[in-house]
Amino acid sequence: MSIILFSVFIILLIIGVPVAFSIGSAAAVTIALGLGSNRLLMVIQRMFESCNSFSLIAVPFFILAGDLLSKGKISRLLVEFCESILGVIRGGLSIVSVLAGMFFAAISGSGAATTAAVGGALINELKARGYREDSSAALIAAAGTIGVVIPPSVPMVLYAVIAEVSVSNLFKAGFIPGFVMGAILIIIALYQGKKLNYPKGSNFSLKRVIKTFIYAIPGILMPVIILGGIFSGIFTPSEAAAVAVAYAVLVSAFIYRDLTLKSLFEIMLGSARTSAVIMIIIACSGPFGWCLANWKIPETISSAVLSVSSNKYIIMLLISIIILIAGVFMETSSAIILLTPVFLPLIKALGVSTMHFGVLFVVGIAIGMITPPVAINLFVASGITGLPLEKISRAVVPYLIGLIVVFLGIVFVPLL
Repeated sequence: MSIILFSVFIILLIIGVPVAFSIGSAAAVTIALGLGSNRLLMVIQRMFESCNSFSLIAVPFFILAGDLLSKGKISRLLVEFCESILGVIRGGLSIVSVLAGMFFAAISGSGAATTAAVGGALINELKARGYREDSSAALIAAAGTIGVVIPPSVPMVLYAVIAEVSVSNLFKAGFIPGFVMGAILIIIALYQGKKLNYPKGSNFSLKRVIKTFIYAIPGILMPVIILGGIFSGIFTPSEAAAVAVAYAVLVSAFIYRDLTLKSLFEIMLGSARTSAVIMIIIACSGPFGWCLANWKIPETISSAVLSVSSNKYIIMLLISIIILIAGVFMETSSAIILLTPVFLPLIKALGVSTMHFGVLFVVGIAIGMITPPVAINLFVASGITGLPLEKISRAVVPYLIGLIVVFLGIVFVPLL
């Protein structure tokens, strides 16, 4: 049954069938052949059951909040505030790119939204000041990967639902890895700034810092409200997502006044499309997960892997390589939904914390956002700049290597 399940899934992917329908069809074929066609109604039942989770409400809300912010003034004002402090350093605008990505990560929960927001606000400015456009686009795309590591995070919500762990605790565990990712990107960016002799910005002005800070206060308060509310227990992560949307609408419509009914409708339509893609994958993963459990496929895989080596670190290295490869070929949500049920029995057998594994899984898959062919952040950066994907892909290599080093550190140093 496992051969049928994975063979059908891989064949459908190869011939170009969308991931969601490949997952659902593989499960349907396996159930029909293994249990009889009269049990196919189970496919529909499991699809609905897999979506019946209160925690999943956070997914469309965080996506909508990210889209509202990336298309409004908030992202640009946050960038201006960061630039007023750090722009004086040689290559300082590169640091601003990373810090803006980290700050936006604490608002949106999406790598693509983070890349779009920071790229839209900074790319033209970087180009005008003499920064290499391909390297700048690559840095912003790399910083976008932090968008799903620093909470809130849509992939973390998906993992928490599947692995049955606390969303709030998983969010807390994402802070340090996110900061370390940002730090390594800043170090590489500063080295490149010195190597390429990037210019210094304007002289430091306390007046400008205060002015940009005042304008940016509504945006700065957003992560404070969202994360403070979650960690203080005032509201759940799902409720926090709804609060984020309400706050973003109020700030955009009544404070910055850059949101009209027409633009709100267009943003909501785009967010609905993105949410629908993720939710249909979640739905189709229901019968697929049932097949895995019914025929004890994860346990079989776990036994097979453990028979290769009893060394915990060797097995973790193998799992890490699989995660990185999956990120190259699969979209983030798809990989987490598909692979989490497969890996969990093995992780538990090794005595690895499911919380630790959740963080390293999200970080590893996030790196896939800048590794072609399925590199959503590079696609966004290419769309903003008009540069060919190949050119940005070459420029992203130093940042990619740095992030992989951080990923391996998270794998083998659980304290992170």
